[in-house]
Amino acid sequence: MATYRRSVTLAAAGLGSALGVALAATPGAAQVLGQDAAACAPGAPGPAILASVSGIKDRRGTLKLELYPATEEDFLAGDKKLLEAGKTFRRIDVAPPAGLAGEICIRVPRPGRYALFLGHDRDGKRKFNFWSDGAGFPSNHKIGRAKPKLVDSLIDVGPGVTRATIRLQYLRGLGGFNFAD
Repeated sequence: MATYRRSVTLAAAGLGSALGVALAATPGAAQVLGQDAAACAPGAPGPAILASVSGIKDRRGTLKLELYPATEEDFLAGDKKLLEAGKTFRRIDVAPPAGLAGEICIRVPRPGRYALFLGHDRDGKRKFNFWSDGAGFPSNHKIGRAKPKLVDSLIDVGPGVTRATIRLQYLRGLGGFNFAD
């Protein structure tokens, strides 16, 4: 079976025209979501991270894939603070896919070590809500009741496309955050 790459610009449908969102499709593969989708296309020079996302609770709100410097001080810090200090920060916002699993691409400024966070902002307030929102990291380590640890979010990015698999976790009773599936 031959594989192929097809770009679809959503502007024709009146969707995403302000962002110029491109989606990549490959037979047998999930659709690549986000405005950086072209950075994860076959043959793209990179560097970029292609995150396979699963465990999405529902289609409410927005998924946010965020890239941080790999330091305790900067991990999960405010975007304005990081950008004002000239530090690495990128965010890709996408609607949860219909199948509750998908792939999100995020460009990376240069190869190196970074921290990666996936949030499911279910209430749309753009601030993490402990009671309803989901969280995930490349290590897929159970969060439980503790604050997320930098070590669980670290990812080493090479010169091309680096793959990561992230399962979202949500508050599940007294045990804290855990996987829904």
